Amino acid sequence: MLNCLTATVASVVDKKLVLEHAKPVEPSDAYKYDNDFGNEWLKTGYAGSGPFKLREWRANEVVVLERNDNFYGEQAKLARVIYRHMKESSGQRLALEAGDVDVARNLEPGDYEAVSKNADLSTTSAAKGTVYYISLNQKNEDLAKPEVREAFKYLVDYDAIGATLIKGIGEIHQTFLPKGVLGALDENPYKLDVAKAKELLAKAGYPDGFSVTMDVRNTQPVTGISESFQQTLGQAGVKLEIIPGDGKQTLTKYRARNHDMYIGQWGMDYFDPHSNADTFTNNPDNSDEGTNKTLAWRNAWDVPELSKKTAEALLERDSTKRAEIYKELQKTVLEDSPFVIIFQQTEVAGLRSNVKGLKLGPSFDTNFVWNVSKE
Repeated sequence: MLNCLTATVASVVDKKLVLEHAKPVEPSDAYKYDNDFGNEWLKTGYAGSGPFKLREWRANEVVVLERNDNFYGEQAKLARVIYRHMKESSGQRLALEAGDVDVARNLEPGDYEAVSKNADLSTTSAAKGTVYYISLNQKNEDLAKPEVREAFKYLVDYDAIGATLIKGIGEIHQTFLPKGVLGALDENPYKLDVAKAKELLAKAGYPDGFSVTMDVRNTQPVTGISESFQQTLGQAGVKLEIIPGDGKQTLTKYRARNHDMYIGQWGMDYFDPHSNADTFTNNPDNSDEGTNKTLAWRNAWDVPELSKKTAEALLERDSTKRAEIYKELQKTVLEDSPFVIIFQQTEVAGLRSNVKGLKLGPSFDTNFVWNVSKE
């Protein structure tokens, strides 16, 4: 509970203002509330209590925050913070070098290295509670065989990916709990071993490999990783077709369990091991009608015993015993799951030299700006 409360799962809001914007819920709504408690309005409206208030939000364009002079604590140092949507890493770097932006947050390795060598700029980084993985849909009979799942873990060139595609922005990490979390297991047993993979594929009945598809967002570093994986799979006779798409396309297909393979990321919702265990090792109802649509469910991995153990870990009050349960769960995922976990993200940022106080946090909602200043 305390770990959950470190995240923005709940916030103090102005009840009267929110309810003024509540709207009736459609009869088909599964929750059958009388109203939506202002949820729709809050997507762009503001009724909060933090150091900044929302002044403007235009999707895929800009978010403008303004200092909240009624904030109960220490006042924010900046009067206004503007987030601009800039998709390309190179565009962010150029804007940073020109002084058009003060912070660039999504830099690829080449751009991050260039920023680090610029005397007018500085960099900062922090390990993120986010892991990148490839998943194998167990509805596909070829991918459902244990030997195939294991073979694919030997067909990732982890060393090359670590040295190039994620240099400076990630660290090879093969377990589902990121470093820094209770019970995290720091073990990376898999290396690229084509001979071993071929042996496993032959044992599964595929001495000549087979064909399969993978849905990939058209962004880096996942595009580069998928192309590397395509090449190493080919060495074992597996023909991989990459299906590129934007985030909405690939995620919609993935959530509907209509993929063969998918490469994606999972970031912790709150800094507790259950946030990741609940999605990688919990699947209480594997039917298409299942309502708990975890990553295990999305990949049709039917694991009733693991689901039971995941629930037990959540309720274990002894921290030492709880950590041991999570270590056991991670070992199972390493050895026998449809998840090929590749790396843990290192979040990076390039800064203008006059920006002070910016610290990157371990989760999506812990990159605070109230303590940032400009000289």
